[in-house]
Amino acid sequence: MTETPDPALRSIDLTRDATGRYTARNATGAAVTFGRAEDLLSPVELLLAAIAGCSAIDVDTVTSRRTEPTEFRVEATGRKVVEDGASRVEDLRLSFRLAFDDDDAGRQAAGMVDRLVALSHDKNCTVSRTVEHGTPVANDVEVRVGDSGN
Repeated sequence: MTETPDPALRSIDLTRDATGRYTARNATGAAVTFGRAEDLLSPVELLLAAIAGCSAIDVDTVTSRRTEPTEFRVEATGRKVVEDGASRVEDLRLSFRLAFDDDDAGRQAAGMVDRLVALSHDKNCTVSRTVEHGTPVANDVEVRVGDSGN
């Protein structure tokens, strides 16, 4: 009997490319490289990008049905803190900077932005809602010695 995949499950596969350099890939092959080098986003920056990107998609999907923006920027910020030797990020903030043409469609799209940002925050953005509500992170560990893993 064939097992049906869980439609709610989301996953990536992360591989080490070099010291401090990693690539995350999803099931369709889309990839992002990150790590600890000047030309790479850090894991914390990826978290900020995921939060900003999730809300940006929510806002852009609806407003672009009316008209294309002339500017669409979202800045995500957070403050890294260390407490008792353990670090985390707090004071997360998204700052939206959007512009539309001064015509009926542009004014209509602009008039929707505040409501769409609020809906994204309160209901639609899985990423920021997960961060705000918190969820446990479990670890499974397998270590081999003398085997290259091939």
